[in-house]
Amino acid sequence: MKKYFFSHLIEIESITLELDKLDLTSGQKIHLANLIDSSLHHTILDAVLSELSKEDKKLFLKYIHENDHNKIWQFLNEKVENIEEKIKKAANGLVDEMHKDIKKIKAEKE
Repeated sequence: MKKYFFSHLIEIESITLELDKLDLTSGQKIHLANLIDSSLHHTILDAVLSELSKEDKKLFLKYIHENDHNKIWQFLNEKVENIEEKIKKAANGLVDEMHKDIKKIKAEKE
């Protein structure tokens, strides 16, 4: 997973371990890992942006572009109450869905 401002809050190792149990080529695993990373990033951005005003969205995206994690967290903590919990909730929802999808794939192969 790339190093995003929220990386310290999110645990996706459980998904990676489940993917390793599937009969996939290394290329397929890399492709799926990239899709998971992208989906997670978009889910978190959506969760954050939905909490911000139009002007605050512009500032947030500027800080994202600058990749200044300290500035991002300072900004978010000033603008959004319980932002870390909201990010965790959004991420955990996506991770749960991914686990369900992997479980479904395993059941179909049996």
